[in-house]
Amino acid sequence: MREDTNGSIHENSGNGYFEIDYPRGKLCLGRKTHIMGVLNITPDSFYDGNKNFVPEDAINHAHKIIAEGADIIDIGGESTRPGASPISVEEELKRVIPLIKILSKEINKPISIDTYKAVVAKRAIEEGASMVNDIGGLIDDENMSKVIAGARVPVVIMHKKGSPLTMQKNPICKDLFPEIISCLKRSISTAMEAGIEKSKIILDPGIGFGKTMQQNLEILKRLYEFKGMGYPLLIGTSRKNFIGALLNVSVQERLYGTLATLAVAIMNGANIIRVHDVKAAVHVATICDAIRNT
Repeated sequence: MREDTNGSIHENSGNGYFEIDYPRGKLCLGRKTHIMGVLNITPDSFYDGNKNFVPEDAINHAHKIIAEGADIIDIGGESTRPGASPISVEEELKRVIPLIKILSKEINKPISIDTYKAVVAKRAIEEGASMVNDIGGLIDDENMSKVIAGARVPVVIMHKKGSPLTMQKNPICKDLFPEIISCLKRSISTAMEAGIEKSKIILDPGIGFGKTMQQNLEILKRLYEFKGMGYPLLIGTSRKNFIGALLNVSVQERLYGTLATLAVAIMNGANIIRVHDVKAAVHVATICDAIRNT
């Protein structure tokens, strides 16, 4: 392990150890895989749409997944499933801000705001969010990097090709890893130029976002190759379409397939896994971590 002058721990030659500061504490990534529990406040998300659209249901679900072992709560107000249409800033704020206000006072875990809009991220941080999960990779909204730098919160920088509405109509054609790495490097440069510290950046190669089924499988198989970039990795495979396509099952029947992908991701270097089924993911991560750390 080595430390920067600011005390943040970066990757070593083994599993990779990182400390990600957030306003209320630190995420110590490495020996323990961290679980990011999904809390979608949408009527149309591909799996849990409308389940938590009523505020009371959303609050209860947040407490449930914390009790099941979630280390981070990722709150999103806009569906980014393939084919989804964007919503207005006003509608997104209406969905997520009241919930963040309440949960930031009731739970002691970091709250992540899942948005690619700088205005939404800023308001969410002001109301208690501790990090930003940006599927736009700091590129879709030119003000996002400034908001994050000013707030000094961690950011998940994700790769995608196109928008949710169009991304699966025109996926990456060739040179999968060079294209993803090149785009992530561009996003990292944007972050650095805005003043975001290296020790606050998490990378996500964007499973399902402008990739074919075979490309999603290749990312999981070769995930360790991203570790050379020197940042912790987040992976989100939970109940996604490529699992359904491989198993020929509905979204409701994709849990076991999801758990298999999580095990592969953890063993290949994922530091954070973003999931709908927290309790099951905790069990998988606990076993994988025990094997990795033996």
